[in-house]
Amino acid sequence: MARIKKIEKDNGFFGIGILNNTDAVNIGTLWRSAYIMGASFIFTIDKKYQQTGTDVTSAWSKIPLYHYKTFEEFKEHLPYSTKLIGVELDERAHDIVDYQHVDRAVYVLGNERSGLPKRIVDECHDLIKLPGEFSLNVSVAGSIVMYDRISKLK
Repeated sequence: MARIKKIEKDNGFFGIGILNNTDAVNIGTLWRSAYIMGASFIFTIDKKYQQTGTDVTSAWSKIPLYHYKTFEEFKEHLPYSTKLIGVELDERAHDIVDYQHVDRAVYVLGNERSGLPKRIVDECHDLIKLPGEFSLNVSVAGSIVMYDRISKLK
C-alpha cells in the first residue's frame, strides 16, 4: 500500500472572468495575463469571446475559456467549495491591499461601463476593490487582482 510521506501546502486554484464584456480585446488580454499568472481557467458570462490579436502567447491552447449564457448557469458550475469573489467599487468591498485571498477562488469582474449588477454583488462571498474612484479597464483590473493574489500567496 502506498503512503503519502509529506503533504505540501499549495495555494489552491483560481479562475477569473468577465460578466457582459463589451470589447473582445479585454478577454484576449485577460486570457494572456491569466496564463502568465497561473490561473486555472477564465470565463465569460453573457457575451461570447471573439478571437482578437491580443493573445500573443496562445493562452487559448494552455488554459480553458468557459462561456456561460447566464449568471445562474455560471453559479451552477462553480467548482466545489470555491468562493466567488466580486471585483467592484462598492462600500462593502475590502481594499485589495488588505485582502487575504482564499485558496479556491473565482473572481468575477463587470464591464467598465456598468460594473457588476447589485443582484450579483449580493451573491458574492467576498468583494474586493482596487484603489481609485473610477473603474479601470476590466483586463487591467483583472491583471492587478491576479498579481495581488500571486504576490500574497507565495
